[in-house]
Formats: sequence, structure tokens, C-alpha cells
Amino acid sequence: MCIVCQQEGLIGGLVDDSPIVLVAGSVVLTVCALKGGSMVKDTLEDGSDDEFITNYLKNGRMDRDREIKISSVLGIVSGLLLLMFFVSPLMLEEGTVPELSGRANTIDYMNEDSWGNDDHPENSKLGHNQSAHGGYFSWSELNPVFGFVYAFGDINCHQKHDRSWSLNDNQMPVCTRDIGIFSGFFMGCLFFRLRGLNRWTVRDSFLSVFDDASIESVYFTDRRMRLMVLLLMLGIFPMAIDGFTQLLTGYESTNGVRVITGFMAGFVLGWFVCSALSSKPDLFESPSSVVLPANSRLSLVDHPDA
Repeated sequence: MCIVCQQEGLIGGLVDDSPIVLVAGSVVLTVCALKGGSMVKDTLEDGSDDEFITNYLKNGRMDRDREIKISSVLGIVSGLLLLMFFVSPLMLEEGTVPELSGRANTIDYMNEDSWGNDDHPENSKLGHNQSAHGGYFSWSELNPVFGFVYAFGDINCHQKHDRSWSLNDNQMPVCTRDIGIFSGFFMGCLFFRLRGLNRWTVRDSFLSVFDDASIESVYFTDRRMRLMVLLLMLGIFPMAIDGFTQLLTGYESTNGVRVITGFMAGFVLGWFVCSALSSKPDLFESPSSVVLPANSRLSLVDHPDA
């Protein structure tokens, strides 16, 4: 049992405007998850006694190579990007990246003549007077690796300096909300890697992370899609509400809230994407060979043409 995980509210009170706390928390969660997975594996191995037990998984298959491969690839990609968001400003010379303010899904800081380096009004919703915020910035002049990371941030994020962290007196490549999203996506992939299974359909693969006994009622009443949608909504809606309220009203969120809501959304998205890509009917002999909770069975129904 993990002592850290037992302490309710221990981590929640620490999430402020510090990227170091986020990194430390992610490391703790990753270690706890990996240890939990190894404990489950050890329990299964030690509980075999002398009896012959066929090594079927709870989905009716004998391996989960596809689930592990897909979640590992997605986790590694998102994890490396997340790591580079922190490493890049730390490795660059102090003061290399000034305060930025661009537009999402647009290139604003490729070179000195880019839109972001213009002197925009200070009170405008997009951009600012760049010369008053540390001078021009051009990611194309950086080391190719760091240049790629900042280009990725430029294209995908607004990079508003008041919604971003700085390390080594360099603004990070993406805002705090994106840091939360990538952190959550990485943890969602890790979560599915440890517990997820291919169960033919996306909804059944998504719900495979739960113990079968705990969701038997969902299968008795066939509310699988409703439960999956509900969980996705619970993860995504807080970020949507916080973001759109900020966009449409005078409300201004905080970096702590942006990280938390971004993490929640990223977690369910990572979990869902791994489930969707891991669902492969071809790996089963037939729909009825998929083992589901409550002794449920899948079947293909031919609908006659109307």
C-alpha cells in the first residue's frame, strides 16, 4: 500500500504555480502505478499453487501485446514531449526566451518578422507589444531540438506569458493548461497499459480497466456506452467550462486550475485513445469468444435492408 496515495488531499494542497511540484507528483504517481501493476502480477504468479491454470486473461485471450505496445508508444511520445517542455528552457541560456503572447494553431514566432514580434496593443486579446516584453524571439534560430519544441508550442498553443511558467528565466514552450493535458495524457496511457484489455469494441476496451465484478450491473442493463461517455464528460467538461468561461466573461482562471483541469481532460483522452487503438476484433475467433463481465456475450446481428 502506498503511503502517499493514502493521504487524501496531500498532493492537492501543493499544486500551485510551481512546475517542480507537478514533476515530482507525476514521478510519484508513475512509481505508484508501476508498483501496483507489479504487485498484481506477483499475486497472480504466487497464487497458482500446484494446480494447472490456463493463462487466459479476463477478456478470453492469452496475451495483451497489442495493448502494451500501443499504450507504450503513445505514452513514450507524450512523455518525451512533456519532458522536453521542461528541459528546453532549462538548457537554453538564461533569458533566451522572453515573455510571449501569440495565437493558438498559428505560427507567430518563427522569425524576427513573424506576427508575434510585432508591437501590438498591450490590452488586446491577442498579442502584445513584444519590444516591451523582452524583445523579439525566433525559434528558428535555436538549436534544432529546442527549436522543434518551441515550434511545436508555437503552432499548438497561444503561449500567453501570464498563463505559462518560466524556468531559468525562459518562458516554457506551452501554457500551464497544455502542461496539464500532456501530463494527464501520459498518465492515461500508463493507466491503460497497466489495466486495459482489448475487448473487441471501444466501449468494452475502455471499461476493461475496472474489475469485472464492479461493473456487472452496467452489463446487466447494457449501459456501457453511457458509462464511457459519462467518464469522458467528467474529465473534459471541467476544462471546457473553465476555458470557455474565461473566454466569454471577465473571469480569469489560475495556473493551478488550468493544470488540474488540463490533467483531467488529458487523462481520459489518453485512456480513450489507447482503448480505441487497442480494440481489434481480428484477434478473436468470434464475437462470442470475448469474455465480458456478468457472463455477457457479443454477437453480430444482420439487419435486413429496409
